[in-house]
Amino acid sequence: MKIFHSIPSFSSHNQTVVTIGTFDGVHLGHQKILHQITTSAQELKCESLVLTFFPHPRIVLQEGTEMKQLNTLDEKKQLLNNLGIDNLIIHPFDKDFSRLTAEQFVKNVLVDVFKIRKIIIGHDHRFGRNRTANIDDLISFGEIYGFEVEQISVQEINAVSISSTKIRNALLEGDVELASNYLGYDYSLTGIVSKGKQLGRTINFPTANITIQESYKLIPLNGVYIVKSIFENTIVYGMMNIGTRPTVDGTTQTIEINFFDFDKDLYTIEITVCLLKRIRFEQKFESVEALKNQLSLDKITSHDYIRLLK
Repeated sequence: MKIFHSIPSFSSHNQTVVTIGTFDGVHLGHQKILHQITTSAQELKCESLVLTFFPHPRIVLQEGTEMKQLNTLDEKKQLLNNLGIDNLIIHPFDKDFSRLTAEQFVKNVLVDVFKIRKIIIGHDHRFGRNRTANIDDLISFGEIYGFEVEQISVQEINAVSISSTKIRNALLEGDVELASNYLGYDYSLTGIVSKGKQLGRTINFPTANITIQESYKLIPLNGVYIVKSIFENTIVYGMMNIGTRPTVDGTTQTIEINFFDFDKDLYTIEITVCLLKRIRFEQKFESVEALKNQLSLDKITSHDYIRLLK
């Protein structure tokens, strides 16, 4: 997959089959639509092209809006690449771009830059300055400039919308199993391993603390999770705590992973952790010893669950 970080940087001698959207999560609903793109591109002997934006248009146009997202840009790139998309354009969305009229967008972008043969888009898609143009306008432009418009059905669009909402809600409630069912893959967190206070080593539960660079990444509900990572082509399981560590008077959120049967220095390394199941709330214990006893029980619970996966 070729990746371009602006519309003007894109170049191809071939015509394209295009879709436009944020595709946050690249979940099962998105995957169905993206399969339509790749299949249509193959049939028409064109290249598939996904146009997305960063930052999210809503953040730019509605000041003060905070939007936590299911994927970082790197995660989204990998997921789209896995689906066989030929070209991904991540265009920097700003107010100047939002002021393009519908015809300017169609002529200057879709026709002149993308060499569009076909666009596959939702029935409710709106575009152009103040989002005044709709699917009917796009069909009219298609007749003028010679490209086909295929509408994604109401049912499919609703399924995508419902899935996105359910995934976010599930993660905010700690139900990573439900979220992963909608995504079609395990929800994950990627971060750099940094040094913590190393309390875990003193109670025989050493942890890798990860720092997530992307502030827009959605972090699930605080609590203890069963997780897995892959190191040197080997799956390593463990348990992870998301929270403030109230037993030792912590105040800021941390993400700490205790890997089972694994002893390797991970400091400064970037690791990806897949969340499999949440097993309990984070809680404040009366002593560090009580915390240690609970962690021992958590480890037994985790191993019982992992045994069922194998």
